[in-house]
Amino acid sequence: MPAAGDMVLIGVITAAHGIRGEVKLKSFAAEPGRITAYGRLSTQAGEAIEIDALRPAKDGFIARLKGVTDRNRAEALAGRELFVPRGRLPDPKAGEVYVHDVIGLVARSKDGSISGEVVGVPNFGAGDLLEVKIEGRTDTVLIPFADRFVPVIDEARREIVVDLPDGYLDDTA
Repeated sequence: MPAAGDMVLIGVITAAHGIRGEVKLKSFAAEPGRITAYGRLSTQAGEAIEIDALRPAKDGFIARLKGVTDRNRAEALAGRELFVPRGRLPDPKAGEVYVHDVIGLVARSKDGSISGEVVGVPNFGAGDLLEVKIEGRTDTVLIPFADRFVPVIDEARREIVVDLPDGYLDDTA
């Protein structure tokens, strides 16, 4: 199995479905239904997962997995994140970036007044956000992951530039 840093989160098994071992699956692939195109997937523990069949369902897909034939086994897989080796993914197009590559980048304001680290990229339904741990603060800050707020992503220098409105980081507590 490739090193952990070479693995990219591509989906998650959310629950068992039915009594024949099928699972509910959420895909994070750019084209969600093409998750099967990446071949064998791995869990964080290194367990191999192969999708035999996939069909659309509300909030994702129903998947039949190789070797999973009963509900008990399917229930045991609930919550497992599925990873694919980075080498199996196409290179991002111009102006695109894999979320995986943004985590860990240094975040700096245009004027250099703030500095932090991207610790996550949540999406609560309205678009991706950057979760940034700002130096000197105990909490994290959510910044919309949009060109207006993140005009520069420099993977070579391992940093992003954020352009925030005045008062955006003011403590309201």
